[in-house]
Amino acid sequence: MALPREPRQKMINLMYLVLTALLALNVSSEVLNAFKTIDKSLTNANETIDKKNKTIFVSLEEKANDPKTQELAHIWMPKAEKARQLSDDLVTYIESLKTQIKTASGLNAKTGAYKESNLDVPTRIMVDKKQGDDLLKKLTGYKTAVLSIDPEINNEFQHALPLDLSMPEVKNSNNKTWSAAYFRSTPSVAAITILSKFQNDIKNAESQVIEFCHNKIGAVKVVYDEFQALATANAQYLLPGQEFNITAGVGAFSKNARPTVTIDGAAVPLNANGLAEYKTVAGGPGTYTKKVNISFVKPDGTTSVITRDITYTVASPTGLTVSADAVKVLYVGLDNPISVGGGSGTSADQLRVSISQGSISGARGKYTARVSTPGTATVSVNDGKHTSNFEFRVKSVPSPTAMVGASKGGRIRVNDFKAQAGVRAELENFVFEGVKFTVSSYTMTFAGAGYPEFMHKAVSGNSFNAARSLIERAQPGSTITIDEIKATGPGGTRTLPPIAFNLY
Repeated sequence: MALPREPRQKMINLMYLVLTALLALNVSSEVLNAFKTIDKSLTNANETIDKKNKTIFVSLEEKANDPKTQELAHIWMPKAEKARQLSDDLVTYIESLKTQIKTASGLNAKTGAYKESNLDVPTRIMVDKKQGDDLLKKLTGYKTAVLSIDPEINNEFQHALPLDLSMPEVKNSNNKTWSAAYFRSTPSVAAITILSKFQNDIKNAESQVIEFCHNKIGAVKVVYDEFQALATANAQYLLPGQEFNITAGVGAFSKNARPTVTIDGAAVPLNANGLAEYKTVAGGPGTYTKKVNISFVKPDGTTSVITRDITYTVASPTGLTVSADAVKVLYVGLDNPISVGGGSGTSADQLRVSISQGSISGARGKYTARVSTPGTATVSVNDGKHTSNFEFRVKSVPSPTAMVGASKGGRIRVNDFKAQAGVRAELENFVFEGVKFTVSSYTMTFAGAGYPEFMHKAVSGNSFNAARSLIERAQPGSTITIDEIKATGPGGTRTLPPIAFNLY
């Protein structure tokens, strides 16, 4: 067809052709945002795995210093350190590739922004310059090196290491190589996300190997037949200024079962006899409760936690007393039960009770306080002759812990994970019973075995039903990360830390 002779029409046709070309190259903002969300989830998951790995290495150090586990620790700890070093080197290399792509895509050093939709840079760096081929070579070498650390590691992870390097399915027949399949004509943000995915695979592989090394050392077994958690106080009724002591520990004491003792959440050191001694000075009048948690190792090597409430009363010169029925703390968003007592000859009906913030209601010695602001609150009691003030700490309800079944993350059998119904939020060791948080939404990221390309699923509610088809694809070597977890409870909605599961 001949071009129109009229110059204006020629210009219109030319602009139409340019616009059509631009539309063909355009990547929608929704797609770019989806990749950014996945990359953020992978980054958060990597941070969670790093924290878990650090905890395992702390335990390895302790086992290396314990005479009972020292011999095995000296065998397996260097193997775990080798796995960590191999992983750190490769993760650093992949990070340098991400920096190259961002820089070539116009990275702003101050804001961190770059042209996320650029389709040429990943092709030029990863395909034309063969950086993708180098990446595949290094990933393959890493997998071989990790499995070569020890024959038992090879037997355990030969078919389960969460690092799938198979050729992905492609629709473009020109993408015949691994590098082209992943990076040719891929937006920069997608290439960055793919590289983050491989970093996540490496972190998960490292985590599984070092946990395997840790478990090979074994737990210390405790030799004693009878045991009893102890928590006693020197007095239950005191005057202001008197000293109040709590002694807590485990009966039939064994050096291998030194208990861990906390009182109101604070760790208390043990004395030479293996008992924790807590001392404080009695404060203002009222009834106080100290929550004592004692954690100790049982003869079968498992850990048991026993909780004891130690209650004591501080007398008032006027005879008036106020106590929180749970602890000497009031929590924002909860109905805090409070007991109010009068002096001798004073009827509970004669007492007038008020609070400095929030509200208080009730009668005949039993009241409910609702507070609104963390800090302190003063409960005032008047018996018609005297007014006494009782100060309480005011706290927000602590954030719950995200869990799947009884697990907070880590290694879990494939079928055990598939059998779970969803994500729950658990308030652990909280003084109030019956306080609940409900998971309202979360995202799931799937990688490793069973997922040639990483998958991302946003879920409303706490059930796994919306992601069940993806979960059923899981195999030994799969990694499932749950992130952006929203839980609703007292005080509103909170975002919980991510949890990651390595399936075997």
